[in-house]
Amino acid sequence: MPFWTPAAHADRRPFLLARVNILRAVRAWFEREGFTEVEPAMLVVSPGAETHLDAFQVDGRYLHTSPEFAMKKLLAAGERKIFSLGKVWRRGEDSALHAPEFTMLEWYRADAPYTDIMADCLALLRLALEASGASALTWRGQSCNPTLAHQRLTLGDAFMDIAGFQGDLYDGDMGYFTANGFAPRAGESWSDVFSRVVVEKIEHRLGAPAPTLLYDYPIAEAALAQPNPADPRRAERFELYACGVELANGFGELTDPGEQRARLAAAMAAKHRHYGAAWPLDEEFLAALAHMAPTSGVALGFDRLVMLSCSARHIRDVLWTP
Repeated sequence: MPFWTPAAHADRRPFLLARVNILRAVRAWFEREGFTEVEPAMLVVSPGAETHLDAFQVDGRYLHTSPEFAMKKLLAAGERKIFSLGKVWRRGEDSALHAPEFTMLEWYRADAPYTDIMADCLALLRLALEASGASALTWRGQSCNPTLAHQRLTLGDAFMDIAGFQGDLYDGDMGYFTANGFAPRAGESWSDVFSRVVVEKIEHRLGAPAPTLLYDYPIAEAALAQPNPADPRRAERFELYACGVELANGFGELTDPGEQRARLAAAMAAKHRHYGAAWPLDEEFLAALAHMAPTSGVALGFDRLVMLSCSARHIRDVLWTP
């Protein structure tokens, strides 16, 4: 039935009211923490850094896939603790957990390690659960209690302990995958095979019965993150999982303009090889990085957080007008 029919709306309304309560609680939490809410422009010259994302184009510009570039410009301008709660767009994303238009919660702390952002994420899981009145986060038979001690797991350990791989993931050698039964398919890069292993072997086993923080990504998988000072093969990137669902993706942010330019150029070259087109670089963003303080930040899928908090069946259940 169309969402606007009274019967369909009555079925979805408890989820939508849970969304209202969680939204109110999240904004109050950020206010207590001393954050400023900002409203980045949605039409941009470059919508993001990701090789495999697609963006909607409007009159020579793009609807952003993330407010990250704009928010980092504000950090360069002198803002210290900011958050954004607004719409982003990604073409071709349509599943129980994906919508082409969705709500992203993104926040940054200047002069803070990315472990502080990890702690923020765990606090928001507990907050959402309390605001929804549920006893646990749930998704397709899995349950996650964010009041329990969370799990911290490096990508290297995840490949060994969960996927059963042998060898050193961080060497960046394609032979590593072949030796472990994941030979590259035609046209696949190292990053493509890496992502395939994570999806097929690892992520559905994360975040139950407690949240999982998956961290220490290979540097090739973190175009916007700074290297780990102790091992430059690893990046200060993490993802938050609950019930096998990725909820958030965060970084100790890269602030070196030259290195960032090289990484974005490499990502766009890969996009052109795969799809025959690429996005322009945001020169203002690259210029602003030289003025940005050391910062950590994260993007969290707000709709997914609501879904898991109120046991919704599909992302459409928690969107007011899907």
